[in-house]
Amino acid sequence: MISTVSKRMHQAIAEGVFPGGVLLVSCKGNLLFHDAFGVADIPANEPVHVDSLFDLASLTKPLATALSVLKLIEKGMLSLSSTLEDLLPTGVPYDKAGITVSQLLRHISGLPAHRPYYQIIGSRMGEGEACYPEMAQAHLRQLILNESLLSHPGERQLYSDLGYILLCWIIEYTSKKPLNQFVLEHLYRPLGISDLYFVRHFSRGRSHRHFVSTENCPWRKKILKGEVHDDNAWIAGGVEGHAGLFGTAKAVWKLLYTIMQSLGAPECTKKSCRQNHSPHEESAPFFKSDLLAQFLSGGGEGKMVAGFDTPSIEKSSSGRYLSKWSIGHLGFTGTSFWMDPTIGLIVVLLTNRVHPHRDNEKIRQFRPQLHDRVVETFHFGDGLYSCKK
Repeated sequence: MISTVSKRMHQAIAEGVFPGGVLLVSCKGNLLFHDAFGVADIPANEPVHVDSLFDLASLTKPLATALSVLKLIEKGMLSLSSTLEDLLPTGVPYDKAGITVSQLLRHISGLPAHRPYYQIIGSRMGEGEACYPEMAQAHLRQLILNESLLSHPGERQLYSDLGYILLCWIIEYTSKKPLNQFVLEHLYRPLGISDLYFVRHFSRGRSHRHFVSTENCPWRKKILKGEVHDDNAWIAGGVEGHAGLFGTAKAVWKLLYTIMQSLGAPECTKKSCRQNHSPHEESAPFFKSDLLAQFLSGGGEGKMVAGFDTPSIEKSSSGRYLSKWSIGHLGFTGTSFWMDPTIGLIVVLLTNRVHPHRDNEKIRQFRPQLHDRVVETFHFGDGLYSCKK
């Protein structure tokens, strides 16, 4: 049965959906499938490995930014109803003063989806802008505060990178720590996760790791490898709330499994399954279950909950079978995850579909097909997912 999933991944590479990728599937905490396919770098013909590091792109939003906000709320340092006027150390324009943390998390702040601020910042700072990431980040944040809203806060949903850049600012000012340090100390290190991290400019000690290549960037004029693909995140130093996180499929899974545990999702009770479980096996949930449930409520079908996405009513990337209670997220570089807490299913797909160019969008059709294939492969006709391989 597993061969059918592998076959579909090999087909995707042959069809040019992406040069390489890693697929991981788990059910109730038990790893059912974890394998690598294709190449990490086309010119060098380097193969992808299961422990290859991918630019996770917008998976940064749920896996770093949203969970950091959740932790700050748990600590009593923040609330979902806190406003920009209350939280930021500078004057906030009147139209944005009342935007709440919840509205930023749920993409209903009224802010635009994206702006190429890196072009403005780069032209202002000259060729040495990368040497002054703090200055560039300050420019970036002020440009967002000066940006015109497209709708009144709370009026409509528009997926926005800009809102998550402001959330990064809120996290850093509230905690007095940069985002990359906060997630390490309060999320990843306590969970024993070493292969999720941001890559700052000029960071050392990472060159030996196997990074997967992304785009041949027309702005930076090179194939990107081990530096964030998103240009606004790069100009700000590599650490932002909307992008900048790198990781392996298994590291992503460990964090997702911890979320599943905190939600009380079903787990395999067989002793043979325990060997593949996440190392975090505490009796108390790592995240407060009631607060996590609050984050994941109120979205409805086709709506984004706080930090995550839910299956759209039509043509969802999650495929045809996952329940309406499923949560997930997509990353521009070709990364994604979906998990269904009702049956304990997690699917992590990491690819380099933007290598060497971003105009390859074949992954849009591939993702739902793959998720359907996964469900059909590990479904045994009794309405339940099996933990058997």
